[in-house]
Amino acid sequence: MKNGRTKGEIEGAIRNSIIKFEQEFMGRGPEDVRAFIVRDIILVRLKGVLTPAERQLAKSEDGIEMVKRVRQTLIAQGRKKLCEEISEITGLKATALFTDIDTNIGERIIVFVLDQDLESNFQ
Repeated sequence: MKNGRTKGEIEGAIRNSIIKFEQEFMGRGPEDVRAFIVRDIILVRLKGVLTPAERQLAKSEDGIEMVKRVRQTLIAQGRKKLCEEISEITGLKATALFTDIDTNIGERIIVFVLDQDLESNFQ
């Protein structure tokens, strides 16, 4: 346990942090967010992330590329803040952040890599 918190509590805090980030940076929150701690990785799955305008754009190949580019740019601008929040919540340093979005199903995955195994603290 990290700071006396359970794995579920930390995953919940990460979930809330991601929702807040999405609302501030993207203008709206996703329909559903789940966070999973797996060893030294935090996997975040966001459902229903596309805005109505993005859904419209995603109907063409060029539009899909545009949506992905805009999302990548926004996450790049918020990367430092996101990694700091993850570090604050977990007590470990977030060393990397990877993300991708599937415009067909409107889901996004965010993966944080930590500098050590967080999951082992809960066993």
